[in-house]
Amino acid sequence: MQKFINSSLAILFLFMLFVGSTVAQQWSDTQKEIWKTVEEYWSVNENKNLEGYMSYFDESYKGWMYNEEKPRNKKETTTSIKDAYEKAKDDTWKSTLTPLEIWVNGDFAFVDYTYSMSVTSKDSKITNSSGRWTDILKKKGDKWVIVGDHGGDTSK
Repeated sequence: MQKFINSSLAILFLFMLFVGSTVAQQWSDTQKEIWKTVEEYWSVNENKNLEGYMSYFDESYKGWMYNEEKPRNKKETTTSIKDAYEKAKDDTWKSTLTPLEIWVNGDFAFVDYTYSMSVTSKDSKITNSSGRWTDILKKKGDKWVIVGDHGGDTSK
């Protein structure tokens, strides 16, 4: 019986050690502010607010999605997003974001995260997708803005 108790305690200890090592990292106030910004612009995007969403993109922005042959600038991105909004005007978008790492160096930050997205069409058809992004942000005044990104859908 003592062997069983000792074995159970050892297993419990290892389990607690494992769980403790996988608990979300502790973030600085700056990292929390950056993550809040990422959540904000995803929410604005879900609501298909083109002007609001693009206000998070710096004029110097360059981004490269997995399914594109080359990076694009803010003007090209604005056109692409506007087209996507028009095609999906009656759809409901809902995203779940999972932060992986937020690296900050002064006024720059790299944010690595995954997402899952559910799109419900006006006829109630649900389409799910998932992917990953690295967003590169720069602090301009009191706001973090996107100067670059890379990623996209990985579910296909």
